[in-house]
Amino acid sequence: MLRSTFVGGIALVLLLTVVPAQAHDDTKYPDVKGQWLRLRVPGLVGQPSYDPTKSEGRAQQAPLTPEYQAIHEASIADQKAGGQGNDPTYLCVPPGMPRLMNLYDPMEIIITPDTTHILIEYIRDSRRIYTDGRDWPTNFEPTFAGFSIGKWIDEDGDGKFDVLEVETRFMKGPRALDATGLPVHKDNQTVVKERIYRDKIAPNILNNEMTTIDNAFTRPWTVTKKYARVPGERPLWREAVCAENQAHVVIEGHNYMLSADGKLMPARKDQPPPDLSYFGKAGK
Repeated sequence: MLRSTFVGGIALVLLLTVVPAQAHDDTKYPDVKGQWLRLRVPGLVGQPSYDPTKSEGRAQQAPLTPEYQAIHEASIADQKAGGQGNDPTYLCVPPGMPRLMNLYDPMEIIITPDTTHILIEYIRDSRRIYTDGRDWPTNFEPTFAGFSIGKWIDEDGDGKFDVLEVETRFMKGPRALDATGLPVHKDNQTVVKERIYRDKIAPNILNNEMTTIDNAFTRPWTVTKKYARVPGERPLWREAVCAENQAHVVIEGHNYMLSADGKLMPARKDQPPPDLSYFGKAGK
């Protein structure tokens, strides 16, 4: 009897001292549920670009320093000759920030009180944007997506959040801004600032005002990316596995290809074979 009374008393004390968890009020945040795709601009050529209003490569008119303009030109020339240039993603290296927000694959946004999650299937492109008031970490190991701190803002004063402001630091390389190898600085000191919000006129359009600050640029570079919500309550999510059917092979810093029959082949015209010193001669 004494034992049950003692246990009951402890349970009562614990019950009275536990602070109830604060419920997440979805109505305070913008409706971003569903599947989002990049909004394509008619007439553009090539793969998705940093500035979505212009085609990739030179047409981006990137504010590159002379040193990094030369790196970009060398990348374009190498790709024209059959190489991969300055674009690391052909080996399934994640594109990293800010390129991952080009949206090669559909995006889903999940909002919680402390973190806004951006989920993208392409090469592990998911992001965590911390909105819990934390400061920058002092011992964070850089990642391709970097470390993102955000803040929800009620910009029009109606009691509901309508803008997510984000700053991302601590990115690692190698990274490029598009498939032509448009470079960022090798020091990886990139800082990306974003303002993400639903369009007031077209609520199924999501705007991302993005500014990239990088030592490869002569000035901060600001663009607006637009994403369109896919109609329907239950969109289909496809799997994107970069390593599947991967045909690129890098040997001693040179790119080769695997043919359809699984044999090594050159990627460029007149490309010499790799060093076969560790393979025995035929018949031995």
